[in-house]
Amino acid sequence: MPDQPYTDDDLRAEAARQHAALTEDPEYMCVGEQMADHIVESTREDGASRNWDSVLRLNADDYEQFEAAQRRVHALVAGAADVSEWAVDLGADGLEPTGYVLSVGAAERTIARIHFAFEPGMHDDMRTALVEGVGQAIADAL
Repeated sequence: MPDQPYTDDDLRAEAARQHAALTEDPEYMCVGEQMADHIVESTREDGASRNWDSVLRLNADDYEQFEAAQRRVHALVAGAADVSEWAVDLGADGLEPTGYVLSVGAAERTIARIHFAFEPGMHDDMRTALVEGVGQAIADAL
């Protein structure tokens, strides 16, 4: 008889189910609360980092811009693809997602997108070579 009545695959499946459930129906008000104090990424470029609250609430009575952004973020989260199983498997395998992405398709429509995750100690040269190799193989096949 096994030491435990479940497998590692069972644990991963349950973790993926719970991960998906956490993002399945985001609370609209929580989205705004989480946005308010976080830095707007595009403001980091000029060295004058600003949070969503300071960027979009010009005064205490003006919430329209903030609420419009909040609605769009909520819609993006609610409509996001369920990649919970991938996320759990990447973490369990000790891989780290990177900014390396290959998109396939025309400018007006992406038909496939490949995101890369690597072992933390892998050198950048090897990462780049793998991404370029996959990209070249796709280009050759098309």
